[in-house]
Amino acid sequence: MPSEHNGKDIFTCRQCGDCCRGYGGTYVTPEDIAAIAAYLGTDPAHFVSDYCQMSGSRPVLAQGKDGYCTFARDRICTIHPVKPRMCRAWPYLESVMVDVGNWRAMAGSCPGIQTDVPDAVILERVREEIRRRQADRQRTARRDRATASQQNDRSV
Repeated sequence: MPSEHNGKDIFTCRQCGDCCRGYGGTYVTPEDIAAIAAYLGTDPAHFVSDYCQMSGSRPVLAQGKDGYCTFARDRICTIHPVKPRMCRAWPYLESVMVDVGNWRAMAGSCPGIQTDVPDAVILERVREEIRRRQADRQRTARRDRATASQQNDRSV
């Protein structure tokens, strides 16, 4: 029998590192590439050639022989401060909004994902998280623009 859910507890990270396995690959955006490359002290082109594989025309983080991301050491992310957008979003991915079955599929590789939850609750919670992240990105972009504007005003 399904348990009662308040909609806030459908995922609890257990820090097991299983999300760092390469089920389909971790796509990296140009912004991810720039941030990770800077963090590693390399240029974006070298980062892609040294740490990525191509999936079609899109770069994905390379995996070791054990199937884990090249940046996972003892199941701990070594680039955590600049981890890719896809990793930051886990498991609240837009693909769940396309097909809620993706939530249950992801649960097969993530013990922190609750599956005894009605689809409507999953969709509501994922939608909330996506909106929250979008609002956070917008606030950060506004703050960055304001900071840049202040720096420009000082240099004039």
